[in-house]
Amino acid sequence: MKYSGSIYSENWLYAFFKSFFNPCLRPAFLKSVPSIFYNFFLKQYHAAFLPGRIPVTNVDHALDEKIPFVPAWVSIYIDFVHFWIRMLTFFLKRYKRKAYIPIRDFIYSMGDLYAYAAEVYKRNMSTTKRPFYIVRPRFFVIHMLDPHLMCIPSLHVMVVIHTYTQFSLLAEKLGEKEILEDQIEEMKQGALAISQAILFVKQHSVNCLPAALYGMTCFSPDLFPPEEAENFTNQLFSRAPVSCIEPKGCNVYPSNAPPIKIKEEDKAEIKKHILTLYRQFLKEKEIAKEWYDPILKFLREYENN
Repeated sequence: MKYSGSIYSENWLYAFFKSFFNPCLRPAFLKSVPSIFYNFFLKQYHAAFLPGRIPVTNVDHALDEKIPFVPAWVSIYIDFVHFWIRMLTFFLKRYKRKAYIPIRDFIYSMGDLYAYAAEVYKRNMSTTKRPFYIVRPRFFVIHMLDPHLMCIPSLHVMVVIHTYTQFSLLAEKLGEKEILEDQIEEMKQGALAISQAILFVKQHSVNCLPAALYGMTCFSPDLFPPEEAENFTNQLFSRAPVSCIEPKGCNVYPSNAPPIKIKEEDKAEIKKHILTLYRQFLKEKEIAKEWYDPILKFLREYENN
């Protein structure tokens, strides 16, 4: 019998405290949380307060103008941290000790993912023109805490892709992939919603997505091969299906996202651009020494017209 609950009904604080106080999970927690803060916040603030030491490339694209600024998407945008921590709560509550080792490994991998993306940031940072909008308090917090220097590759997209692919893998390891079929799809729809949200709140450019997809194919080639990257891209800007497991009153649930008001021909053009650049990165990787070389080449040669 399929499980009928929603991951979105889980409390993220449970996993946070469980990971800290559980002796099996604590080492992963104490290694990964500092990695996340160091590779995302500390490096950005260092670059912001000491400009000129690391090149910063503006990566805006003309296609960004075809995506409207929709402040209502901010709730989904800022959910990306809760998104992966809720997953931990679900597995820890449902499977208890049986889930300790795979959850420990996932927490380690999240810290590794931030360090992986930082291989680009520490060599070349990137930014976009974002509107100064503080009517909603959440935007005020974003402007206060985010120096906006780590656009390519988008860590938001990398984190949510890593989460939904790992959710499927963990379900398989625990022998419940069929039972959790609806939740696997729910997590993928959540990743798609957050990946769209970064564009609607103007935190990223359309150039940031293909770099993130490419980064995930390099980081997890078995879980996110080119076929899955193309499938993920093709599902962008589609309304999430209403699900019977949707928790009531959840404003960050995928099917509760604000309307997508982009012309169909513009959606097609944006997705074509994402896939073209993603394939370009993959092709260039064949002769590159390091996975991040194609991205650095793009940043150093990019001219925003």
